[in-house]
Amino acid sequence: MPHRLLLPLLLLCPLASAADAPQKDATSFTRQSNQQWLQRLPFNDRADFDAAQRGLIERFDGRIDNADSQPVWDLQRYAFINGEAPATINPSLWRQAQLNAIAGLFQVTEGIYQVRGLDLANMTLVEGDSGLIVIDPLHSVETARAAMELYFKHRPRKPVLAVIYSNPQVSSYGGVRGVVDTAEVKAGKVQVLAPRGFYAQAISENVLAGPAMQRRAEYLYGNALPRGPRGQVDAGLGKDISSNATISLIAPTREISKAVETVRIDGIDIEFQLTSGQDAPAQMNLWLPRFKALVMGENVAHSQLSLLDLRGAPVRDAKSWSRYLDQALVRYGERAEIVLGQHHWPTWSGAAVREYLADQRDLYVYIDGQTLRLINQGLTPDAIAAQLATLPPRLAKRWYSRDYYGSLSLNVRAVYQRYMGSYDGNPATLDPLPPTDTGRRYVEAMGGANQVLSLARKAFASGDYRWVAELTRQLIYAQPGNSAARQLQADAFEQLGYQSENATWRNAYLTGAQELRDGVAASPAPGNVDDMVRALAAPLFFDLLSVRLDAQKAAEQDLTINWRFTDLGEDYALTVRNGVLTHRDRTRHRRADVEVSMKKATLDRIALKQTGFVKEVTVGDISISGERIKFLRLMSGLEDPQGRFELVAP
Repeated sequence: MPHRLLLPLLLLCPLASAADAPQKDATSFTRQSNQQWLQRLPFNDRADFDAAQRGLIERFDGRIDNADSQPVWDLQRYAFINGEAPATINPSLWRQAQLNAIAGLFQVTEGIYQVRGLDLANMTLVEGDSGLIVIDPLHSVETARAAMELYFKHRPRKPVLAVIYSNPQVSSYGGVRGVVDTAEVKAGKVQVLAPRGFYAQAISENVLAGPAMQRRAEYLYGNALPRGPRGQVDAGLGKDISSNATISLIAPTREISKAVETVRIDGIDIEFQLTSGQDAPAQMNLWLPRFKALVMGENVAHSQLSLLDLRGAPVRDAKSWSRYLDQALVRYGERAEIVLGQHHWPTWSGAAVREYLADQRDLYVYIDGQTLRLINQGLTPDAIAAQLATLPPRLAKRWYSRDYYGSLSLNVRAVYQRYMGSYDGNPATLDPLPPTDTGRRYVEAMGGANQVLSLARKAFASGDYRWVAELTRQLIYAQPGNSAARQLQADAFEQLGYQSENATWRNAYLTGAQELRDGVAASPAPGNVDDMVRALAAPLFFDLLSVRLDAQKAAEQDLTINWRFTDLGEDYALTVRNGVLTHRDRTRHRRADVEVSMKKATLDRIALKQTGFVKEVTVGDISISGERIKFLRLMSGLEDPQGRFELVAP
């Protein structure tokens, strides 16, 4: 019990990079594939490089440490990103990696500044009449504090009067204590504004499936990969996410609840446009008429974004996304001279702004509409992804439509999943065999392991790496310890990673290759997520308990529990029946088998591993009456998530 609540939040704390780089070089097929990209896209167009450096006041290329002198952010690890693309990196991704390496303090326009490249996301600072408005204060306290110091090095040291979270992603709020102090917020000196539903979404998104999301996020960001031409070079939206870091959260003092709402802060009028359900369940755009600037959070970027992240998440609605983009175009397009977001560099001038917003809108309309068109022709997800392998020609040549973070292939399959679910309509897939059984039977049908390896080696020699990956997948699931299959699949993953335009796909392929060769790395030590744990509401805690319960083991252990948090004055009625745990909030059973009484603050300390459940029962800070043994047996039987499970083998 002491640590179960903390585990899901490890998603916020990336692994340190590994010391050893993948050993293989690009094959002739990979070199040829990457060279072809130079003819496919307009590499002579250098406008983005001018835009990414426009307004640069001071470049940042150093390191930020935490209080224990551990590196939180280190751009020196990316010093290799210069010159022509190495053969082991897709030239289009190399271009994006170079752009994302341009970091520092920038003036967007008179009165608006951005700190870019000190985390995965940007911090935007708006100068009011007497103080500052900070929009999206980065992922961690350490990087946010460094960003503020960089700004104050060149601008007057005015107080922060407001912080705005544009969305519930960690990079929108995690660094808030590096910008303002909780005491200032409680005293009313600082406003904290967020879209409706922000607080619940910020806490809940990664909790229930947190361990699995964390494990998959290691592949998404390439946390364990070395930084270099054969390792991680970028994360698509930025270089990386900060590590060894402190993640903070200060609750909003005001939620924006109307579809369009104007608030005046320190002499600055800000019109908020809610865009809930677009990139995040709670999200908003900001229109600043004084500056003719439209701040769009995570709704746009200089990359295609994800309808479904590789780490996992609810599928986003491409149709709704496109409608909000069109609403922004209609409402602000004729007035806006600048569009800026939480990632990458701004877009300047009215004509460019309108084209950018229209193209981004068209991108998601295309993905949604064309997927539906092919669904209605009876195509399955993978077949649709193959048919929609490229965007329409004009969109395909827009750098901001490319697959650096989101990918056309996965977005198409996400749309299919949103409308149709995971079943493809063929009864043969209604009740598929488990992967290990499938692998064993395929290997047997193909003539045994040696024959499969022979076929896979022949495919590798011809550059057919996707087929190598599929053949060896079946063999590895049939024989997880087959080292020849693991090494060959690692080699194929490596070449697929080298060829990938998408940073997250590259990271996934190369991480898979690394784990096939070296095994799954040890669990990373978590950063400081105390604010997140304390913010976990009681109902979500009980939801978390329900997914830790093994239904088969608990099937005969019916139990009713009244659980009271004395410091909150809140009661919860829990029922264990048929092996499942349910709860009713702000109520009690008339007669319960067990009565539990404790402070929510005690639960927080247990979750933070500052104490233990049994210890607190012993010292009397948790009171249990009734079926005490039955209750303690239930709590001790809750299942720990297996956060280090294999992703490339059973």
